[in-house]
Amino acid sequence: MAAAGGTSSDDVPVIQAENLTSNVRSILYSRTFLSIISGVVAGIWGFTGLTGFVFYFLIMLVASIGLLAKSKFSVHTYFDSWSRILVEGVLAGLMVSIVAIMSILWFTP
Repeated sequence: MAAAGGTSSDDVPVIQAENLTSNVRSILYSRTFLSIISGVVAGIWGFTGLTGFVFYFLIMLVASIGLLAKSKFSVHTYFDSWSRILVEGVLAGLMVSIVAIMSILWFTP
């Protein structure tokens, strides 16, 4: 991750748009990848319905904690808000995970 912010002489955080965009893109790619993997695993293990949703959200919680650890818990150095790490791309990834679960369940005898 590239540092998205810095400080000026007035101690106002300055966010560099290129670095912020790159960091958000990294979050979206990692969440999409984890959504596919969690959907496939949930489908193989037979997690459907509420159990599948809980499994997905647990995976996303672990991903958020991992992203926080990767940023050394200094969120405003790399992002403009906490919501970028905690919820960015979670609902979009949910659809990917559902499709992966359904495809696994559809093609297994």
